[in-house]
Amino acid sequence: MPSYILEMRDITKTFPGVKALSNVSLKVEEGEIHAICGENGAGKSTLMKVLSGVYPAGDYEGKIIYRGEECQFKGIHDSEGKGIVIIHQELALVPMLSIAENIFLGNEHAKFGVIDWAANEKRTRDLLKKVGLSEDPKTLITNIGTGKQQLVEIAKALSKEVELLILDEPTASLSEKDSQALLDLLLEFKREGITSIIISHKLNEINRVADHVTVIRDGRSIETLDRSEISEDRIITSMVGRSLEDRYPPRDPKIGEVYFQVKNWSVYHPLHADRQVIKNIDLNVRKGEVVGIAGLMGAGRTEFAMSVFGRSYGRKITGEVELHGKPVDVSTVGKAVKHGLAYVTEDRKVFGLNLIEDIKNNITIANLKGVSTNGVINDLRELDVANEYRTKTNIRSPSVYQKTGNLSGGNQQKVVLSKWLFANPEVLILDEPTRGIDVGAKYEIYTIIARLAAEGRAIIVISSEMPELLGISDRIYVMNEGAIVGEMPASEASQEKIMRAIVRGEGKAA
Repeated sequence: MPSYILEMRDITKTFPGVKALSNVSLKVEEGEIHAICGENGAGKSTLMKVLSGVYPAGDYEGKIIYRGEECQFKGIHDSEGKGIVIIHQELALVPMLSIAENIFLGNEHAKFGVIDWAANEKRTRDLLKKVGLSEDPKTLITNIGTGKQQLVEIAKALSKEVELLILDEPTASLSEKDSQALLDLLLEFKREGITSIIISHKLNEINRVADHVTVIRDGRSIETLDRSEISEDRIITSMVGRSLEDRYPPRDPKIGEVYFQVKNWSVYHPLHADRQVIKNIDLNVRKGEVVGIAGLMGAGRTEFAMSVFGRSYGRKITGEVELHGKPVDVSTVGKAVKHGLAYVTEDRKVFGLNLIEDIKNNITIANLKGVSTNGVINDLRELDVANEYRTKTNIRSPSVYQKTGNLSGGNQQKVVLSKWLFANPEVLILDEPTRGIDVGAKYEIYTIIARLAAEGRAIIVISSEMPELLGISDRIYVMNEGAIVGEMPASEASQEKIMRAIVRGEGKAA
């Protein structure tokens, strides 16, 4: 008989106007890696917040049995005291504190009430070695990348004598290399007897490391699969309640003349004036075309997009932007929007949304003229517009008055898309449009992209997922170290060709 470290029985959690969890049950064996899958808004993160005490006992119904004992956690300190540590999707690190200060924040080694920094730094070095991170404990968090920050969070969990580690979308913002390193680390923890629960939308990663997968749909536990039953198709069917025969919607592209063009575009770093980040890029998009930009993390794709969209990034920017063959001034965000450009940022929570405002206000904010008369907002018109786009993009919420901060990642992304669709752009730049969202929501966003292209708009998609670019693009540019190193029709492209272009600079069109 399997030995269960954790049982969650009939967990029900209700928020105003919505039942997030309804009699969800979960069993986790000791020493395994247990994955939890589900569409955005299915209740995965809510369930883990119940387990970790973020939602304290009394705020939900049901039982938590940990090592055979019923637990009623009143907060995170209670669950951490039992060896349960959660690492949230949004990392809880203080940028201007050092690695050591972050790892032991609130849990510092002290002698006679005075922090023993030498002891803290020695212990930090030991923990960093265990997670495979070669950094000085005094290094500020702001000076290390996202992949290393994720490892610092894991080191922080190890400092608390973790027995059950919960990771919520741990690889969502990581490069392929960093993602594989993190998965290898989880497998090492498994060999050491540490149990892990991982929430992820990356089914190939789940396939690689998970011993069991529990699928949650619409706040209910659907099924738990053991290792021999795990397949991407089976998980998808359980997640969305139907089979997705095609991951990408069918398209019949009708590509016209060159619509949008960037010529000889150069950008220097905003702080390091002698460092050229974008190097003489030439790029064009035709009417009705979806153009992908591939590249590894740090290739300069986001910097390029932000610099084109109102010079939101960089300094000493030179080059030309043309629309319909005529130069346009995109030197500010306002001017870029006026000329029909829109940019869906890769970081929706920081740059894309006002999380304390409702859906309605977020959708209309980029085009207030569209809901105003003589400079005064028409509340009824604004409500009609918000409801129209909520329906068009299938935003799942009780109403357009729901705060965007309370939406799932996929629904937040649809709000960002709705905002720019209402602004009626001619050129839409999408930066990692499906990052951190489930396969069902991805398909809906791909459908929106296909519809916009069919309407004759020019679409640029930046994505770190090569299968995604191959599935939705008509043509692909490849970037590396701030330069275009390859260009190819999607029909002739492959992951191998893209990687070869990155590594060798091959594939550049003449």
